[in-house]
Amino acid sequence: METALTRLVGVRHPVVQTGMGWVAGPRLVSATANAGALGILASATMTLDHLREAIREVKSRTDAPFGVNLRADAGDAGERVRIIVDEGVRVASFALAPSRELIAELKEAGVVVVPSVGARRHAEKVAAWGADAVIVQGGEGGGHTGEVATTVLLPQVVDAVDIPVVAAGGFHDGRGLVAALAYGAAGIAMGTRFLLTSDSTVPAAVKAKYLAATVGDITVTTAVDGLPHRMLRTDFVGSLERSGRARAFVQAVRRAAGFRRISGLSWSRMVRDGLAMKHGKELTWSQVLLAANTPMLLKSSMVDGRTDLGVMASGQVAGVIEDLPSCEELVDRVMAEARETLGALAVVGASMPG
Repeated sequence: METALTRLVGVRHPVVQTGMGWVAGPRLVSATANAGALGILASATMTLDHLREAIREVKSRTDAPFGVNLRADAGDAGERVRIIVDEGVRVASFALAPSRELIAELKEAGVVVVPSVGARRHAEKVAAWGADAVIVQGGEGGGHTGEVATTVLLPQVVDAVDIPVVAAGGFHDGRGLVAALAYGAAGIAMGTRFLLTSDSTVPAAVKAKYLAATVGDITVTTAVDGLPHRMLRTDFVGSLERSGRARAFVQAVRRAAGFRRISGLSWSRMVRDGLAMKHGKELTWSQVLLAANTPMLLKSSMVDGRTDLGVMASGQVAGVIEDLPSCEELVDRVMAEARETLGALAVVGASMPG
């Protein structure tokens, strides 16, 4: 199935696996790429050396195009961009809108720039700055999310920009792909659906928690970092919501220290990043620290399997997912369902009075 997205990035299918921290590592990304979709490597939880090693590992596993996801507000974003350019990565995606300068540097090197946005005005801004495409996430998506549903946000963005738009938030099958294409999107991006594959390195016990969840078990909370965050409701999330300010601050400092050891960031860099996040938002310092070390809360679940000590970011689609296919099986299934759905629509169209 050829769309503006497949032509832009050189993949066979208009499907993107999003850059989920601690989840989208070399194994998942290469499996996605070999299945004909666009795999995105998550770099925010990696040191610079680890990022370079991870990119080279993906390249050793696949010859297909793939991307790297960056935090645009990270203090070392420029250094990470240079690694992407040096290593010949095809696509750079961003969780937040990158600066005009970063976009220009990447485009000059021939890298396709695809920021993720949650509002029409953000899509218009990055398109004006030269972004090649945008991923638009509606409120159904996991992790940090907005309030506008994909079915409302997506057509707004499609109508507002002249670059390919990839739909995210609520997608898990071929019917969703066809719906997104009908809205004018060039493809779909999925996070939770790729997390729940046999190629994902997330511990089996954690995957079982996702598979057991109903739609009602997935909530949006501001208790982690003061911003709306969609995740599975657990006892730990409930304890965060009930914690007093003093207790939350102590917990935040402890986890920030752990993230500092893993990430290699200095305290001064973490403070600067925290100030950048705090600017323009009504966040307490405990929320700022939690925002800076949210990766540690995710690592506890996604890597260590400690769901009692971590959070499990999740799209609402977790409530309707029931199996763990390989990436190849998943992508093949999505495309087969899309073709079947398009065929059924063609029959309906042919039977309608002219």
